[in-house]
Amino acid sequence: MHQPLRVLVAIVTLLAAVLAQPAVAKSTLPAPQVSFARPAFGAGSADANVAKTTTLTLTGGTDGYWTSASIDAQFDFDELVASWNATTPANTWITIEMQATGSGRTTKWYTMGIWTSDPVPAHRTSVPAQGDADGFIAIDTFIRSKKAATLRTYQLKIGLHRDSAATATPTVRFVGAMTSAAVQKYAIPSPQAYGAAEVTGVPTYSQEIHRGEFPEFDGGGEAWCSPTSTAMILAYWHAGPTAAELAAFPGPTKPDGTPYVDPQVDYAARAVYDWNYQGAGNWPFNAAYAGSRGLNAFVTRLRSLTEAEQFIKAGIPLVASINGRLPGFFFGKTNGHLLTIVGFTGSGDVISNDPAVPTDAEVHRIYGRADFEDVWLGGSGGIVYVIYPSGTSLPPNTAGLPANW
Repeated sequence: MHQPLRVLVAIVTLLAAVLAQPAVAKSTLPAPQVSFARPAFGAGSADANVAKTTTLTLTGGTDGYWTSASIDAQFDFDELVASWNATTPANTWITIEMQATGSGRTTKWYTMGIWTSDPVPAHRTSVPAQGDADGFIAIDTFIRSKKAATLRTYQLKIGLHRDSAATATPTVRFVGAMTSAAVQKYAIPSPQAYGAAEVTGVPTYSQEIHRGEFPEFDGGGEAWCSPTSTAMILAYWHAGPTAAELAAFPGPTKPDGTPYVDPQVDYAARAVYDWNYQGAGNWPFNAAYAGSRGLNAFVTRLRSLTEAEQFIKAGIPLVASINGRLPGFFFGKTNGHLLTIVGFTGSGDVISNDPAVPTDAEVHRIYGRADFEDVWLGGSGGIVYVIYPSGTSLPPNTAGLPANW
């Protein structure tokens, strides 16, 4: 994934953490603190233009706002990633904001994203240059300044918007956030919880066969690992674009007359493209795309592959973010990549549909368990997209630890 800003932020954050702490053996480091919350719409407050039931909708005007009740992260947190599921008819969009409090200090409201399903630049974008003494937004992640006061609680705010000529309303059916601290970007070798297990039938799509397609959406290839992985999961749940949608975009053939292969990948890349970031790797935007197709989707951190195994046992494949050198990876090393976790071998190794290969036939791959944890936990702190349909139950959270899904 072409993500220079995210990589730079990760490097700076990692160096600060390393320099601030004494050397210590990996086995003695504490598990990272992670929590996930889904605030109830009914418990929050809304202005006169918003109806709040099990969803949020506009009942009048062009703009309305809902604000969550205060949410306790259960620890002092350093990072926050928001997620949302919404439908946005033409000429409608939503905004997602976050404000945090701790140590007698309340931050300003940070914009976590502006979202629409429409391919409208102004209405699907991250927002740059929000940094201040309390923290900053690295595309899709709030990161607390190391010199700032500790933060413990937060609120989320959803804005619902439409053009003055529009009568339709955006509908938000879910908002949530993952908070984390002490994510040292190291790997803890985790014990295998179950035997061999695999979610079979997940399609295999290569990102590389799209190299050069739609340069206005970052041009395929390595830049499209995230939408390619997301497209595989949507196709597995039968929630991808219809034949009519694909006929409209990208169309049956390329400008040179050759047919598009796996056009649902091109469709996904346009649907998640972040106009500020100028890329298709915005984590919550990929989850929001899945949510716009009727699925439930969010971004969180898992603490180990032992936790990931629970999702596979429940029949839910994952999209995972990695960074670093991975034995068996086609390119050897990545500066940021998304791929799927679809199963585990009997010895606990990871079965992945990895789009970073030249052809669809090569996508299904196996990576060593410790090697994978090293670039996953050690690369993104265990980031995953969890995408699943209503009626499919999530596995139980890890006992004795804050819920992280």
